[in-house]
Amino acid sequence: MSFITRGFSGRGQSRDDRLPPGQSLVEDWPVLSAGPTPRVETDDWEFTIRTEAGDHTWSWDELRALGLEDIETDIHCVTHWSKLGMSWRGVSLDKIFENVETQYDYVMAHSYGGYTTNVPLDELLDGQAWIAFEADGEPLDPEHGGPARLLVPHLYFWKSAKWVRGLVMMPSDDPGFWEQNGYHLHGDPWQEERYW
Repeated sequence: MSFITRGFSGRGQSRDDRLPPGQSLVEDWPVLSAGPTPRVETDDWEFTIRTEAGDHTWSWDELRALGLEDIETDIHCVTHWSKLGMSWRGVSLDKIFENVETQYDYVMAHSYGGYTTNVPLDELLDGQAWIAFEADGEPLDPEHGGPARLLVPHLYFWKSAKWVRGLVMMPSDDPGFWEQNGYHLHGDPWQEERYW
């Protein structure tokens, strides 16, 4: 006669400690967008940082010539999925800001198509953010933000603006598109900063 109650299965599988609380692992890469997908040719694409002193603008070739880096990182969507160990290629925001001076501490990222999202400047520097052109060895397709998107992997993925076209420096942390619609102003997945 067994002393173990029928149906007792013991301790479940251990959770991957790379998953923030409330997240589930996916193998594919879900596509979530709030509007039409912009189609931007690389010949027409340009990237601008606007400061209180004026604009700094790079073409597709000029920005990539600053130095491409390979990055392996996890991404976490506010809709509860995470994809681990993705490989990316892009240019570090540290390189882009090397010759940009500003007294402002906050950034509004702008996308082709009109999307915006806010990020503190100190969370884009020191190896924390890139303008990404490739993912998993392939050029970014338009559904995933191609030809270029912001990559800020330590924040929920709505902060990694698809179809990025520029950054506007701001003196205060003003909300972007989703932040005006109830999403958290910051968006740290480890703190579950999903909504207000």
